[in-house]
Amino acid sequence: MGVPSTIFLVFFVYLSRADLPGTWELLHPNAGIASMHTAVTRYNTVILLDRTNIGPSRKLLPLNHCRHNLNDRLLKRDCYAHSVLFDLTTNEIRPLMIQTDTWCSSGQFLADGTLLQTGGDLDGNRKIRKFVPCETNDCDWEELSDVELATGRWYSTNQILPDGSVAIVGGRGESSVEFYPPKPTGVSQLPFLADMADRQMDNLYPYVHLLPDGNLFIFANNRAVLYAYDSNSIVREYPVLDGGPRNYPSAGSSVMLALEGPDYSTAVIVICGGAQYGVYLEKGTDTPAHGSCGRIVATNPNPVWEMEDMAFGRVMGDMLMLPTGDALIINGAQAGTQGFELASNPCLHPILYRPHEPDGLRFMVLNPGTVPRMYHSTANLLPDGRILLAGSNPHYFYKFDTEFPTELRLEAFSPEYLSLDRANLRPVIEGYPETINYGQGFDMVVSAELPVVGIIEVNMGNAPFATHSFSQGQRLVKLTVTSAIPEPDSEGRYRIGVTAPPNAKVAPPGFYMVFAVNQGVPSVARWVQVIS
Repeated sequence: MGVPSTIFLVFFVYLSRADLPGTWELLHPNAGIASMHTAVTRYNTVILLDRTNIGPSRKLLPLNHCRHNLNDRLLKRDCYAHSVLFDLTTNEIRPLMIQTDTWCSSGQFLADGTLLQTGGDLDGNRKIRKFVPCETNDCDWEELSDVELATGRWYSTNQILPDGSVAIVGGRGESSVEFYPPKPTGVSQLPFLADMADRQMDNLYPYVHLLPDGNLFIFANNRAVLYAYDSNSIVREYPVLDGGPRNYPSAGSSVMLALEGPDYSTAVIVICGGAQYGVYLEKGTDTPAHGSCGRIVATNPNPVWEMEDMAFGRVMGDMLMLPTGDALIINGAQAGTQGFELASNPCLHPILYRPHEPDGLRFMVLNPGTVPRMYHSTANLLPDGRILLAGSNPHYFYKFDTEFPTELRLEAFSPEYLSLDRANLRPVIEGYPETINYGQGFDMVVSAELPVVGIIEVNMGNAPFATHSFSQGQRLVKLTVTSAIPEPDSEGRYRIGVTAPPNAKVAPPGFYMVFAVNQGVPSVARWVQVIS
């Protein structure tokens, strides 16, 4: 067990906000919608997506663009946007047209950069949608008419696979896996998910991670299995994770730590936080969340959970991998559970998880924000290294005259690596390939204001689909590099030899943000496509 959280709290109570690392900024005062699903595209735009049956949002669709749905609970003719596109360069918000209900749906980017979006509630339960990002100002949602999900998916999780297809796992009342494009074998039953469903439904939005051996680590409630999707078989059952249920609605979060060369054979899973058992049923809005974390080497022949404690109990926190290999835990509440108006005491302090530090020193409390991000909020890594915070709507409809109002503001949190006193360490990627093949060696040219000391890391992270305290498909891969060699007759420029990931099990095909990292300070990322 790690250092008790009370020790952290006693220490940090004496620190002012200015003493803690990290800074906050307002990116946009009104996105028009409260985003419960968020994804960053390779064109440095952000797709924000809410559900459709909430009545008026605060963003109108273009003139004469309205949804017509006689079954909608509030608006039979709905001329309000429930999805928007945020341009990080121009700061503009553009309304998008979504036709069917995306409430508690799932998503994942395909190998060509298209966002695949699946399921939801009501008329969206079996829908498949696509968003093809573009440089122009005319891309929008497409709802597929020639194919649907084989079964309705609500609260499911998507994971891209080595062959570029997508596994769609679980959902409310669905203990099965299906694939896009559909496989001839159809839907694969996964009784493990049914076994993990108790009266709280804590098997929803299961944590799914593609391991470097090609199997899926699937966690639901308080247990995990290693799942071979090709044969629809359970390869291994993992030990029980102490601390109660972790998935929706108990709402912990999870990441797979960075995969590291040269062989990329080790995968470590971390799961943190959650509600106390039974809180969802009891509607205990003031019941303290727990702050325990479990860490397991999922590829170990005899894996065990190593337990640690965060500085705060946290429910609905978002865990995301930073370009340095550290993980950030942000958003959420210190009491209650996931669900409409079922939480209190917002947890405003982000926490940095440093996986290579010894037990007891891995957690660092960061500078708190001021905007509560409760139920239906998201966090996404941006190419410049900041973290985009969006959403928070703990109410069934939009509601602004309450303690935790529907949140339309977009914020960014800058970790300590972006502080002004480290700016002269920040490298710039000046030369790079736009596409790479598996196992390929290639060069990158990087410049830095100060002379480079040691090896510059080259780390690549994909753009996941963030929703309900879990970033679906998230992964970070640390590439094998040679020392930075100064470029002849060019002050401050270095050539780095890099080797691409060895195969699609380590890095499925698709677009990745590639960062150069100098002494813990990442560059602005370049988008690179990994192809077979």
